[in-house]
Amino acid sequence: MSQPMKVIARICTDFPTKFGIPRQSGLVQALKAKIVFEPEFRNPDAVRGLEDFSYIWLLWEFSESVRGTWSPTVRPPRLGGNRRMGVFATRSPFRPNPIGLSSVQLERIELHPNLGPVLHITGADLMDGTPIYDIKPYLSFVDSHPEARGGFAESTKDYRLSVEFPKDLLEQIPVGRREALIGVLASDPRPSYQNDPERVYGFRFAGWEIKFNVRDSVLTVCQVTTTPRNSGAEVK
Repeated sequence: MSQPMKVIARICTDFPTKFGIPRQSGLVQALKAKIVFEPEFRNPDAVRGLEDFSYIWLLWEFSESVRGTWSPTVRPPRLGGNRRMGVFATRSPFRPNPIGLSSVQLERIELHPNLGPVLHITGADLMDGTPIYDIKPYLSFVDSHPEARGGFAESTKDYRLSVEFPKDLLEQIPVGRREALIGVLASDPRPSYQNDPERVYGFRFAGWEIKFNVRDSVLTVCQVTTTPRNSGAEVK
């Protein structure tokens, strides 16, 4: 008899909502996050030897995209939202089982007096509080395939926006968060089917509301305001 999967940990990130999260792990390497294990799994022996690996795999749940039904085709955002592809040819969150897979860099393991082993990582593409089902070491000699074909994703892999961030607004963001935020903006948080140069978009990041518009491949930040953080576990 199969056993039900258990949530072993949850991630603490700077994204309290889905909007603004990079579409793939590793796109913005400056993004920092922490993985905090659930009480049942806070045994330091469970991560013994993990410190010797520089990257790890995270198996997690698209917890905000759970649906009772599924479709064999989806509309990938990077194809403009008007072309359908098979769900198994995409990384869409709308799947028969809402499971995500991310490769992230492991910076260090902290032995916290109350939380047990806490994993400090970079490059995650997960919303704050996302449940994690498993963690595995990344093995470059079997997990890396530089010659692999990238299908329809190849046409957009180098897509970037130029970012104009007025100095007075940028100075509201702590120095340690600026590189990550600019990287998120450069990767274009908008849905690809939205391209109105007059529209102002906004998303929450690390306790700030960032508002911007995009014209001719140039993203301009127009407002930065503080907002309450959702989680009590701040990413540092």
